[in-house]
Amino acid sequence: MKTQTLQVESRTEQLVSVRDFIAGAARAFGFSDEEVGKITLAADEACTNVIKHAYKYDPTKVIHVVIESEDGRFDVIIRDSGTHFDPGTIAQPDMKEYLSHFRRGGLGVHLMKTLMDKVEYTGNPEHVNEVRLTKYLNR
Repeated sequence: MKTQTLQVESRTEQLVSVRDFIAGAARAFGFSDEEVGKITLAADEACTNVIKHAYKYDPTKVIHVVIESEDGRFDVIIRDSGTHFDPGTIAQPDMKEYLSHFRRGGLGVHLMKTLMDKVEYTGNPEHVNEVRLTKYLNR
């Protein structure tokens, strides 16, 4: 298994570095530009959720990004030590209702699940939250 890591401050300005890091690794793994875009957008959403919700815009906190790739499986793992997130509390959005009211935000989890093959959330006693975004390389 090949593992690559990046650590950034919890600031929106750092999202460019995260996207570049993930896009480079995904491209090198063999994904098309379209798939690279989907993976980076999903990871961007996950990191934005950490900044906004887990860390409540505290720029002194750190986000850990780990890429694990092996045998056609590409995982982007986002780790934080902020407020725990329970994905079970997020209802499937009613897109017609959402769009008719011109709402903004609140679609990050839905978007990640749409863009990726698998999205898993875990937390543990050391107060580490993790979202694992998986995309399979279809050759």
